[in-house]
Amino acid sequence: MKPIPNEYWKAIVENDASYDDTFFYGVKTTGIFCRPSCKSRVPNKENVRIFKNAKLAQSENFRPCKRCKPDGLMLPDKEWIEQIVDWIDQHYYKPLTLETLSEFGHSSPYHLQRTFKRVKGMSPLEYIQQVRISHAIHYLMNSDKSVTEIGMMVGLTNTAYFITLFKKKTKCTPTEYRKKYGGTKEETIHEKQ
Repeated sequence: MKPIPNEYWKAIVENDASYDDTFFYGVKTTGIFCRPSCKSRVPNKENVRIFKNAKLAQSENFRPCKRCKPDGLMLPDKEWIEQIVDWIDQHYYKPLTLETLSEFGHSSPYHLQRTFKRVKGMSPLEYIQQVRISHAIHYLMNSDKSVTEIGMMVGLTNTAYFITLFKKKTKCTPTEYRKKYGGTKEETIHEKQ
């Protein structure tokens, strides 16, 4: 891979619009490409690839940024939200906030929240909780892990909050769920009802 010319890197760091017709840059970790003037967070230099035009970036499987709309391209909202959903599905166990998601999706938190709710019928937080509880159920039914361990594995590090959320979503605590539906371990930790 060619090194990034210093003037291009400076244009990216300074969001220099005068370079917008000169090149585009893609970020390997997100799979998104932008104009030099994009106001998204400055990526790590080692994750950046330079493209002469948007078509080259797309031919390398980079998606256009929703914030700066490189070369006038724009993903339909449904496709954009599906990309965010896929990213959540792969990173559900990490600390996820609306800011994290909007950074990944290259949009404002407000726009992401509103569009996500319109497309999916629920907020990003509600979707994250649904994914986490679904994975927790899988672990309860298919492992000997404790409730605390399972909470940690699905990104809910506060055990009391995990138990409360689980009960809110399933109408029983994780231990009750495991007993009721044939999980593999008797829980020894007392759960708050």
